[in-house]
Amino acid sequence: MVIRDEQGIWTVLRETIAAHPEEIFAALTTEVGLIRWFSVAAQVDLRAGGSIVLGWDRKFKRKLTIGIEEFDAGGNIAWNWPSRGDDRFVRIAWTVQPSVEQGSEVVLRMGPVGSDPESLMAMAEDAESWRWYLCNLRTVFEARVDMRTVRPL
Repeated sequence: MVIRDEQGIWTVLRETIAAHPEEIFAALTTEVGLIRWFSVAAQVDLRAGGSIVLGWDRKFKRKLTIGIEEFDAGGNIAWNWPSRGDDRFVRIAWTVQPSVEQGSEVVLRMGPVGSDPESLMAMAEDAESWRWYLCNLRTVFEARVDMRTVRPL
């Protein structure tokens, strides 16, 4: 879904995952959790103003450091993520809430971006990648399959 507010245009992705919200939130906020579905290695300084270092190899030769803009142990974390379109960063806000019948509802809100064609194209590319990663998060918890090994992005 795409929404517009006074700050700009945002992508909102939702995924319901049959797992306890605390488990899902740990997958977004801990080294062990991030390694399960996202990066190959991770280092986490879990606090507002802290950072997450994502290693795309075990020795951190290829890495990305992202800032933690917001952290609430109740199920909210916001990352400062590099945009594909330019040298700017966008906010990726994650919310994990209990879903009584299904387990957890995960909401990813990414933006804001401008309304120019280049920004919108970058947003669409980012949304496609994040949709894949959300599906991987779900398959890791529900089917115990990590798609990075069988169908890499």
